[in-house]
Amino acid sequence: MPVRQAAGVDGRFSLCVPEDAREATLWAEFGDDSSQQAIATFEAGATREVVLRVLSEGMRSGRLLGQVLDALTDDPVRTAAASLRGRPLVVDTNRQGRFVLTGVPAGVHELEVRRIGYAPLRHPITIDRGLTTEVEIRLVPAPLDMEPIVATATRIRRMEIVGFYERKHWGELTGLGHFITAEEIDRWRPSSVSGFVAMMVPGMSGLANRRMSMGFSGRPCPMKQYLDGILLRGSGIDQFVRPFEVGGIEVYKGPASLPAEFAGSDARCGAVVVWTR
Repeated sequence: MPVRQAAGVDGRFSLCVPEDAREATLWAEFGDDSSQQAIATFEAGATREVVLRVLSEGMRSGRLLGQVLDALTDDPVRTAAASLRGRPLVVDTNRQGRFVLTGVPAGVHELEVRRIGYAPLRHPITIDRGLTTEVEIRLVPAPLDMEPIVATATRIRRMEIVGFYERKHWGELTGLGHFITAEEIDRWRPSSVSGFVAMMVPGMSGLANRRMSMGFSGRPCPMKQYLDGILLRGSGIDQFVRPFEVGGIEVYKGPASLPAEFAGSDARCGAVVVWTR
């Protein structure tokens, strides 16, 4: 049964045969031509080394074997891109800085090697028919000339107008209040506003404050609910707005943390303020 085994960059390969095998026919394929066949005999438990030489007669291509090193440290340069100008194949160097280009037409080519952080290299290379050309390349480190990197962020204009981001800035700075942005809502995709608030803010039971109770009943203290600055009375926020419509949520769990516009004598349990986009 024919078995195909690829050789390494050094031209070597290993092949395991069944213990009852006594003889095998070996040959090497390279480009469009083959070497002369060699018949190898085996003994159980023994290792046999066979040398196959590729015939150059009639071959139209050769092979380029290279190693890329740092010109200052002599360390291998990995992931450098090596190619021959005018040919589409580009290979990266391995951990030892080595690369191999096979099936290269015989003749003179221009070798290109590039790696970020190094000056690019171009060098003429002559490839002979049926032969392997070896080359050692030393890249010179070069400073990178890069354009400035600018990170931008966008905010919902409406949230700027209602003062959400300003209250968020000072609330997080002083530790007063919890703030949920539209980006968090889009990332989590909750099914309800009240359930999402309870998940994101500690000490909440729906839109009620578990850390405060109503008299001797022990039930969580219901918080005031605002939608776009309007106080809701008798109805929950989930009846008026769905999560994908929300641009931001402010949660204040006590009268001491409430901004003046949401304070009042009936706000001892705190408030949940929801803004639409």
